[in-house]
Amino acid sequence: MNTSRPLCILFAAVLLHLRLVPTAALLDPTTIAVVLDDVAAPPPPLNSGGFDDSDYIRSSCKTTLYPDTCYHSLNHYATAIQQDPGRLARVAVGVSLAKVKRMSALLSNLARDADYGAQPRAVAALHDCFSVLGDAVDQIRDSLSQMRKLGGTGESLRYQMNNVQTWMSAALTNEDTCTDGFEDVSDDEPFKSDVCDRAGKVKEVTSNALALVNSFANNI
Repeated sequence: MNTSRPLCILFAAVLLHLRLVPTAALLDPTTIAVVLDDVAAPPPPLNSGGFDDSDYIRSSCKTTLYPDTCYHSLNHYATAIQQDPGRLARVAVGVSLAKVKRMSALLSNLARDADYGAQPRAVAALHDCFSVLGDAVDQIRDSLSQMRKLGGTGESLRYQMNNVQTWMSAALTNEDTCTDGFEDVSDDEPFKSDVCDRAGKVKEVTSNALALVNSFANNI
């Protein structure tokens, strides 16, 4: 007897669990300390004309493709970022990593328990998406690791940032590949639009992180 649960039921159960985790909890204070690798954070710069930490986030996010997503995903960490472009880029990469790992966990649960016989195209798309998101996780993790140990000046620093730019760009390509795999899946599959919508939000966050990384790198 086939004991696999229908994907629509399984997706609803996993989605309910994930919705219990607030977006602001993606990076808790302890995780932020690890991301920023601080022992003693430098004092924040003096504000001029009332330009505070949130204003800095909003202004910086205007350089991204999805400024609203950028602001709402990073403003929670404005105090920790302290109007520093390097810290901003690093936190953005950390938020991107948390997002893609959360999406990967969703797909892992769906693909593990899905009925391959009844829904072959849908399950194949889930499996492929999970695989490429796993690559994206590795690439964004490598980017965060590099951002945490940046050092040197001139060509050396530019070389390190080039690595980050390459990995983040590759991660974004993998996230695009994830949703591309669902093009042959029938729109009647109840989970298709939800998975693709969620993957789309992940892509927005990664795209924004890449833009902030590029902005920081261009001003070295």
